[in-house]
Amino acid sequence: MKTTTGPSDRYAIVLAGGRGERFWPVSREKHPKQLLCLVGKRSLLQATVDRVQPLVPLRNLIVITNADQKAAVRDQLPELPSRNIIAEPCGRDTCAAVALGAAVVGARSTTAVMAFLPADHMIAEPRKFQRVLSDCYSLAERGRIIVTIGIKPTEPATGYGYIQVGPPLPAPRGGSRVRTTFFKAERFVEKPSHEKALEYLTSGNFRWNAGMFVWSFVTITESLAKHQPRMADACRRWFDAAGSSRLSRVLAEDYPQLKRISIDYALMEHAQNVAVAAGDFDWDDLGSWNALGRHLPSDAEGNRARAELVHVDAARNVIYDARTKHRGLIALVGLRDAIIVETDDALLVADKSQAQKIKELVVRLSGLPKGKRVL
Repeated sequence: MKTTTGPSDRYAIVLAGGRGERFWPVSREKHPKQLLCLVGKRSLLQATVDRVQPLVPLRNLIVITNADQKAAVRDQLPELPSRNIIAEPCGRDTCAAVALGAAVVGARSTTAVMAFLPADHMIAEPRKFQRVLSDCYSLAERGRIIVTIGIKPTEPATGYGYIQVGPPLPAPRGGSRVRTTFFKAERFVEKPSHEKALEYLTSGNFRWNAGMFVWSFVTITESLAKHQPRMADACRRWFDAAGSSRLSRVLAEDYPQLKRISIDYALMEHAQNVAVAAGDFDWDDLGSWNALGRHLPSDAEGNRARAELVHVDAARNVIYDARTKHRGLIALVGLRDAIIVETDDALLVADKSQAQKIKELVVRLSGLPKGKRVL
């Protein structure tokens, strides 16, 4: 076990679960959005790994997914050591995934510093991201501090959590190579109303919570012990089993008993030792078809499409043709503010303002007779 810090003690844990709800019908239960090539030729998961690789050796890169998606993750990341793909037996939100990742990393090095990164973000400026993440590692290595990345809001978005920040923190001693500005986190706020989001935007003192965190093994385990003792107990059991065939059995026993809670509710809203890095890179968490539309080519009427499209008097639609067998023309007449997505076995037509209800649609589909389900 390592006892000294250094570049080889930096780890990245990519959270790649998800149930394939928001991007139905292209995403499915066993093939959610992080496994899709929605924009470009690399999936969101592959792009996430590509961005981190310049900072973290592959042997230190761990993906946490679920049993249904483990084989697909392995297919997409054949260069990753098989022991670095960890499957949760059931979903228990991000706090459990954080505890599991900490246990796996800690069993390899108790002096490790680790980043937790969602697999489904789109970041158009990877070098800027790498600079910020590298500075986050440097800060987290200096003491018992939790580092998170906050994105400066560009609109009063109601689908993101927010972080209120204080004045900039002083530059760390000997940290001349650290170029990122850090702030003290004052409070975490969950998804606000439009009025509140507009207030946060105009104040200049709030950042979008991107769900990216960096901390040392010691910091995260001490924080869990203080704020989530039952999760910390589970983390210790997983630490003892990590690296052996016992881990899967222990996870199968423990996971169904765990509280389903996000790391934001479980820890971040209570911790006092949180620094927020200024994320000055282009970022999108692609939470809906509307969000994906921002990254698709647009015509003069604001129709954003990945499709062969012909229209008359149609405007502001999102059109996505994912057919593989008989891809052809999509024609629209007089349609506005709609989402149209076609696959080989399903067609979705939705009002853009109702995009959040696609999750409800997937629930309803799960109740159909087995032969009629498209999940």
